[in-house]
Amino acid sequence: MEVPKHLGIIMDGNRRFARRLVAKPWKGHEWGTKKLEKVFEWCQEYKIKELTLYTFSIQNFDRPKEEFNYLMDLFARNFDILKDDKRIYDNNIKINVIGRLWMFPENIQKKIQEIMDRTKNHKKHIINFAMAYGGREEVIDAATKIAKAVKEGKLDIKDINEEVFKNNLYLKDEPELIIRTGGEQRTSNFLAFQGVYSEYLFVDKMWPEFEKKDFINCLEEYTNRKRRFGK
Repeated sequence: MEVPKHLGIIMDGNRRFARRLVAKPWKGHEWGTKKLEKVFEWCQEYKIKELTLYTFSIQNFDRPKEEFNYLMDLFARNFDILKDDKRIYDNNIKINVIGRLWMFPENIQKKIQEIMDRTKNHKKHIINFAMAYGGREEVIDAATKIAKAVKEGKLDIKDINEEVFKNNLYLKDEPELIIRTGGEQRTSNFLAFQGVYSEYLFVDKMWPEFEKKDFINCLEEYTNRKRRFGK
C-alpha cells in the first residue's frame, strides 16, 4: 500500500459528538484529544513521516467564553504532558505549532515555544499543530513578509517566485492526503496554498469515533487514486 508522506487532518465533529451524548459541547474536545494519541501511533505504524492537524482556527477565538477557557486549559495541560512524553523522544518526533501564535494567552505561547525548542532537532517524524491558524491569513502573512523584505532591500521584486513564497509560509511541505471527519465537505480555510493538489477524503464519523479501520480505509482509498496534478 502506498501511503502519503505527509497527511493533513481536519478534526471535525467534537462538539456534535458530545451533544449526541448529552454532554457539554466542549467536552468533546477532550475525547478528541485522546483520539489523537491513537492517530500518532497509526502514523508511526504506517510510516507516515509528517502529520498536520487543524487544531484551532482563528475563528475559534469567537467561541463562548466558557468553552474558550476550557480549551485554553486543555491546551496547557496537554502541552505539559506532551513535552515530557517519552514517546516523543524515543521516536524522534519534532513538534511544530503553526499560526498566529501571538493571539494566544502568554502561558500558552510559552508552553508552545518550550516543546518546539525541545524537539527542534528531531528528524524522524514531524507533527504540526495548526493553531490560531487560517489558510488565508497564512498567505497574507507570507505576502507581508515578502513585501517587507523588498522594502528593506533584502529581496528584489523580480526574484519573487513560488519557492520564495513557500519559504515564507508557516508550513512549506504539501500534504498528499487531507482527511476531514464530521461529514462536512469543505476545506474550512485549511492549508489554502499547500493543499491545492492534495487528495481529499471526507468521513461521516465524528472525530472522537474515528477508528483505525477508518484510517486504513482512507489510506487504501488514497492508494487507489491517480494523482494528476492538473494534467
